[in-house]
Amino acid sequence: MTDELRNRITADPAVLVGKPVIRGMRISVQQVLEALAAGVPEAELLAEYPFLEPDDIRACHAYAADLVAAERVYPVRRGA
Repeated sequence: MTDELRNRITADPAVLVGKPVIRGMRISVQQVLEALAAGVPEAELLAEYPFLEPDDIRACHAYAADLVAAERVYPVRRGA
């Protein structure tokens, strides 16, 4: 994720109990990703939350991609 996008995602224990949010606002990365996954068009999301910017949504996608990239999967050994 670029620094420009990275700086759009913040976490502060005083805001939504430290969940990752967009630019310190009370809209979480999770909310945005769940809405998009449920089929809410980006344009509708931007209209519903006029303070959101297209780069905020890109930052949410990049944040999720970084988390998945850092994930480690270990095979389950059977019959050991």
